[in-house]
Amino acid sequence: MSSKEEVVQVWKAADAVCFDVDSTVCIDEGLDKLADYCGVGEQVKDLTNKAMGGTTTFREALKQRLDIFKPNQQTLQKFVEANPPQLTPGLSDVVRTLQERGTKVYLVSGGLRAIIEPVATVLNIPFENIFANRLLFFYNGEYAGFDESQPTSESGGKPRVVAHLKSLYNYKNVVMIGDGATDMEACPPADAFIGFGGNVVREKVKNGAKWFATDMAELYEALKSA
Repeated sequence: MSSKEEVVQVWKAADAVCFDVDSTVCIDEGLDKLADYCGVGEQVKDLTNKAMGGTTTFREALKQRLDIFKPNQQTLQKFVEANPPQLTPGLSDVVRTLQERGTKVYLVSGGLRAIIEPVATVLNIPFENIFANRLLFFYNGEYAGFDESQPTSESGGKPRVVAHLKSLYNYKNVVMIGDGATDMEACPPADAFIGFGGNVVREKVKNGAKWFATDMAELYEALKSA
């Protein structure tokens, strides 16, 4: 994509849209909130910024963050029950409009699937359309690491997810939307990338995206004018 206008045209014609979740679909970072819940928020937030800014490999940052507090199964369940999804204003309208047009919507995240499933439920997105990380637990519920077979557990994972979807369903116009460097690197194989800065502005993404939106209303209005 060489211009914002071209990105807008692909957005209007999208047959599939892949949304990042943390700081895009939701106003916050799920893993950071879980860390806050466990009392280690500041340590984890610093590593999140390094990962999203593209200054360290995603898998290493994920491992370092989880190793700080090693969430067990019970803690994770209590956190999810106590923290319903906080959606970005206007996001629901965008997703509903896409769905009404027959556009397939996916959640592609380096976050935790257990936190993202409630988001999918609110947005009427099938669980099979979630690509995210799974925590592993020992028989007694204690933290045992994360599933490294999930593509989103490492840098370059989101491009692999997009490539898989295009190959599987023969999508012609796939749009990736997100706030981070891991989202921007998914284009290509995504046909267009929309950088989102409504919750947090990451300079690398702001400078690299042809279309950098700061409000979901921008995306919604472009859809309605199609």
